Amino acid sequence: MTTETEALTIDELAARAGVTVRTVRFYGTKGLLPPPVLGPRRVGRYGREHLARLELIEELQSRGMTLAAIERYLGQLPPDLSVRDLAVQRAVVASWSPGTVETVSRAELERRAGRALGEEELRRLAAMDVAERAGDADEELFRVDAGLLRLGVELLDVPLSHESVLAARAVLTEHSRAAARELSRLLRDAVADKDARDVRSLSARVHPLVVQALLTTFQRSLKEELREWLDEEG
Repeated sequence: MTTETEALTIDELAARAGVTVRTVRFYGTKGLLPPPVLGPRRVGRYGREHLARLELIEELQSRGMTLAAIERYLGQLPPDLSVRDLAVQRAVVASWSPGTVETVSRAELERRAGRALGEEELRRLAAMDVAERAGDADEELFRVDAGLLRLGVELLDVPLSHESVLAARAVLTEHSRAAARELSRLLRDAVADKDARDVRSLSARVHPLVVQALLTTFQRSLKEELREWLDEEG
């Protein structure tokens, strides 16, 4: 297992993932995380794949999956998934969650974010419709979209301007809605002669498949576009 140029101690890994060191060790003993690479003085070093897998485990757990169910889920995945592949898996899992908006204190928001949040970062989260103030300055309450919080926090560290992130969000929203409308129309036509119970059953089965197909297709298309762009730049 490669570390993709990043070598984290167990304390650093736990801090980046927003969990405890004890949790990281527990997942390791259960086989949910691969063993670390041993460095000087036999100190374990963790890479980006460890972090991505840990974040996927936490996402599965946040959706109510038991440890046994998580073990089965991870056991069905190829053992050598890249960081990008693990991120796609996590995106699929996150898509299962209904839109949930909660009102939390600033301390709770920062706990869930796994980091302290400055005023500029709070402004950016508000612009992305992830978290916005819900009370006055004394109360420090925030309305938080729980399903988007982790993504929003990660976007804070992306080396793109705030305007570029918002423009990308607008593009994704516009085209995803267009794709959803077209797919919905195709599905309605396909089940026009079926009764309501069959339609609901089919919808429940097709929904996760469509989400995964969209994510996989988009991932491959984006990879091809980036490759062409890099070839032109080179």
